[in-house]
Amino acid sequence: MKVLLDVDVKHEETSVTIHCREMDDSIKELLDFFNERKTDFLVGKSGEEQHILNPKDVHHFHSEGDHVIATTSDGAYKLKEKLYELEESLPSNTFIRLSKSVIANLYEIRHFEPSFNGTLSVHFKSGYKEYASRHYVVKIKEVLKLNRRDQ
Repeated sequence: MKVLLDVDVKHEETSVTIHCREMDDSIKELLDFFNERKTDFLVGKSGEEQHILNPKDVHHFHSEGDHVIATTSDGAYKLKEKLYELEESLPSNTFIRLSKSVIANLYEIRHFEPSFNGTLSVHFKSGYKEYASRHYVVKIKEVLKLNRRDQ
């Protein structure tokens, strides 16, 4: 990767332009960095206790009624954030939307299986199973590069 820096008092504002042949993980990480899509920790509630959660330890987030639940190896925790807020603040190369009610940590997924009606069955390392809705399958395949043909 070639980096050019142009420091000049004539520039009124800072701007970043990225020229690339294709979008890959390193470019996505740069975009997340520039868009400040980084959440260092979340606060989850279990009973009366407040727990500090590292997002990378969360297997998935799902909505249950009016609440968002973060599931980790240690248990499930209620969050104050909404799913769309989490989707905007979590790194897009690690977390992916599976449906209107679920965001998954890609590093906690064991495998995918094609399912009925064009959906995907998503199997987590923990043994939990969720379904990705058809609306999100194309995006998931893009992220996983499943829709590329081997040459």
